[in-house]
Amino acid sequence: MSEEIIIIGWKAPSNIALVKYWGKRGNQLPENGSLSITLENSTTTTFLSFQKKSEKGDTISLKYYFHKEQVLPFEKKTELLLNKLCSEMPFLVDYELVFHSENNFPHSTGIASSASSMSALALCLVSMEEIVNANQLENDEFFRRASLIARLGSGSASRSVYGGLVSWGSSDSIANSSDEYATPFLLHEGSRLNKVMDIILIVSSKEKSVSSTKGHALMSEHPYREARKMQANNNLIKITEAIRIDDYQSIAEIAENEALSLHALLMTSGSDGLLLKPNTLYILEEIKRFRETSGLDLFFTIDAGPNVHLIYYEDQREQVLEFVRQNLSQYCEDGRWIDDQFGSGPQKITSVMKN
Repeated sequence: MSEEIIIIGWKAPSNIALVKYWGKRGNQLPENGSLSITLENSTTTTFLSFQKKSEKGDTISLKYYFHKEQVLPFEKKTELLLNKLCSEMPFLVDYELVFHSENNFPHSTGIASSASSMSALALCLVSMEEIVNANQLENDEFFRRASLIARLGSGSASRSVYGGLVSWGSSDSIANSSDEYATPFLLHEGSRLNKVMDIILIVSSKEKSVSSTKGHALMSEHPYREARKMQANNNLIKITEAIRIDDYQSIAEIAENEALSLHALLMTSGSDGLLLKPNTLYILEEIKRFRETSGLDLFFTIDAGPNVHLIYYEDQREQVLEFVRQNLSQYCEDGRWIDDQFGSGPQKITSVMKN
């Protein structure tokens, strides 16, 4: 096997949280439960090639390429994750590892690029584990393990190994929920959320001033920490009940409350916490005005960045697209926005062997 190079590829999606995970404890465990929608078109594709080392060693050997360029910060972050995993994946030190990754959307701008990238990486690692150990996992076990590993790299990545609506964090309102890994939240067949759409309005593609990692760390000493945990867990209970009874107005109100609460926490965390831009606020006002005049069920949410997700339903598509083109695109960087929708989850691309 020392001469063989094995290549594994996975495409994994980003996700957008309706109830936000913000603040963590222990080994990447969430302070509160969260619920997200997996996207379809905003993805990271990662290939992992591995070959047995010619000489035994006890350290990780890897290279990480992003859009064909070696990116040392990403390489360092990956190395830190793999070192965490060595106790349960001891074979990692026996191989030369090379990662090639590409995004089809801006990274580090608050569109959950760490969720898609770390979930793709985790899926590659579990596929590698199956090959090295000659042990194929059952489907549920495979994705649960990938979710757990993805969580260690990025909390929100735990949710991106599944399609549809996904929860993470133990909650009495969600069966089988866990702090260790994410859990699919099944919708009934007639739910309009099965046909939910998402337009991502790119206000800025520049790297944000406060990383999500730093933002989570700032929550440990935040004066509103305990109140935030209570708010988020209550919102999770409320939104899951609203989803079960198809109360779309309540879903919208809770999701918007969560988005604004997240940014209130950021702004009260430190001098760099203002991530919203003037055009972000213009977009929010336009959305609220359009909702009042049109009577549609659309709503907004925002992750830790300036870019806005406009969530709506497929049966509203023509009206919403016209609204985006005529009213919202002027506030977007170079008029750019991403057309996305409710996603089916990751896709395995390839697993090949070369001599």
